[in-house]
Amino acid sequence: MINLIGTYECKADAKGRLMFSSAFKKQLAAVLQEGFVVKRAVFQPCLELYPMKEWNLMMEKINKLNRFVKKNNDFIRRFTAGVKMVELDNSGRLLIPKDLCQFAGIEKQIVLSSAVNIIEIWDKNRYEKAIDDASVDFADLAEEVMGNVGEDEIS
Repeated sequence: MINLIGTYECKADAKGRLMFSSAFKKQLAAVLQEGFVVKRAVFQPCLELYPMKEWNLMMEKINKLNRFVKKNNDFIRRFTAGVKMVELDNSGRLLIPKDLCQFAGIEKQIVLSSAVNIIEIWDKNRYEKAIDDASVDFADLAEEVMGNVGEDEIS
């Protein structure tokens, strides 16, 4: 499993291309050639960039769901809506498809933020708002999620 570190700002050009952070390129050097999958986030108005290896691990989990259970089928459809394969071009840029840029409100200023094994791609203003909104109750959330579990019980 990949454990990414960092939050970086960059700009998108008129075509939706962004210069991928050199720090992330170094962290992902072993898997860059495999490409990525970009998709809508489930809980936030941002995009999630999965290295292909991480996407395949996620698909293994999803493929275990029984598709004859309606809620499973609905989940799969929603989870994979708008999913696209992307890769870095020779200049180190990543092209974000227009429909996904629209979903995330991405225009010019972008934040790339590590989220353990994936990278979240945010419009900078939306990212700042999400961080500000979350800071109000983060102490309570941290206690609830991490406060009462042993080291091997974190899930």
